[in-house]
Parts: sequence; C-alpha cells; structure tokens
Amino acid sequence: MSEIRLYMFQSGTQRCKVHDIKMNQGNAADYEIPVPWFLLAHPKGNVVIDGGLAAEGLADPRAYWGDAVDSYQPVMSESQGCVAQLATLGLTPEDIRFVVLSHLHSDHTGAVGRFPKAMHIVQRREYEYAFTPDWFAAGAYVRKDFDRPGLKWQFLEGDATDGYDLYGDGTLQMVFTPGHTLGHQSFLVTLPNSGSILLAADAVYTMDHWHEKALPGFLASAVDTVRSVRKLQALARQADATVVTGHDPEAWPGFKLAPAYYN
Repeated sequence: MSEIRLYMFQSGTQRCKVHDIKMNQGNAADYEIPVPWFLLAHPKGNVVIDGGLAAEGLADPRAYWGDAVDSYQPVMSESQGCVAQLATLGLTPEDIRFVVLSHLHSDHTGAVGRFPKAMHIVQRREYEYAFTPDWFAAGAYVRKDFDRPGLKWQFLEGDATDGYDLYGDGTLQMVFTPGHTLGHQSFLVTLPNSGSILLAADAVYTMDHWHEKALPGFLASAVDTVRSVRKLQALARQADATVVTGHDPEAWPGFKLAPAYYN
C-alpha cells in the first residue's frame, strides 16, 4: 500500500468479570471486552501492532491457554485471526515487514511468528520476563506464542529508547509505559489527515482508568501504572491525540473498524 493508513481490527472478545478490568469494582458482574489489534500500512513496510489472540488456540482453548480461560474466556472464530483478517484486505503474510508488540500477554501475541519476513519489536525486559514470570502473572503468558525458532527480534531498552521512531518520519513512535507489565509499551501514530492517535494498549484498559476512576484489574506495579497513565495524558495533550484504550467495550465501538481506516 502506498498510502499511510491505520486499520483497527478485533480478534473477538473475552468474557470475564468487571473486577478483572476495573479493580475492586462490579461485585463479580459479568463483562465482555474487545480484543483489539491494528495494521499500519506504510510505504516503507506494513506493521501489525499486537495481533490479538492466536487463532490456533480455538480448537482446544484450555490446552492452548491453560486455566486462564476460566477468567478470560475467548469468544472468537478462526476468521477473526490476524492472518485471516489481513487476507480480506488482500494482504498475504509476506506483506508484513514488522510486528510491534505492546507486551507479550496472550491476547496480544496472535501475530508472532505468522509473518515470515517480519521483524518483531518488543521491549527487552518484557521479552525476558515472559520466559520467567512471577506466579501471579504466569497464566497471562503463553510461551508457545513467542518462543518460536527462526524469529527475528529487535529489542528496545526502556527509557533509553523511549520515543523510538520506527520509520524516522514520526508516523509510529514507541512510548515506554511500564506498569501493566514490566516492559509494556504504547504507540503514538501520526497520520497525514486524521492526526495523532494514541494506542495506549493495556497501559490504559478503559476510559475509567484514563480518568483515574479505577486501576486495572491486572498489573505488575500500581505506581508505574499510574505514572504511565499520567505520561500518556501529557503526550495526548501535546499531540492533540485521539486515545484508544486497550479493552473498553463502551469506547471501542465508537472507532472506525476495518475495513474502514484512518489516514
């Protein structure tokens, strides 16, 4: 594609509880959250951001995702896998140059290893932690997603590479936002016509989290989580950016979803 475009996709939903998303809220009420991922089309190479859930897990969810399905039940069809959805735009796996990852939780790693020419970009501390997570985080990491032979990786180094500009033209910048995980990153996308769009990923689960009404239900550090939100708030003001949160069932339908796009 010769035009810069941002496509917003969804790899189904997950059924969980309100308190899984908004800490200490909801009285165990049921909740169903979207699982977003994104394609940034660019003349210098197409980028998949995250990739949602792995379609391979649908045949036997418990065997693939483990006991995590008791808390986060996937509601998804194989046609909602990232490779299948890209095919609807006429893109093959060979058309993807980069896979950029906010973090390595299993609802964000559905693109890893699916694109043979792709460089995979993640924070080094996220990659290293994913192989040896603490007990409370272990269920969120599915090693078979990212521990694959022959992958090309590029590791970013936290604050030292904060603001890393993938193309060198300001279109896609990485923003280091630890808290949800040790090595989480968000993305500032700047488009010719649509302006700036801040893909917060799981640094901001919902707009309640953005407005500091609730902490997310899962985090590695409450202090870093709060500070990363403040950092993104300042960035959004500076860039006059539209904010896209990670799993907000109220906000997500308000965006233009693929095959529509932002340019």
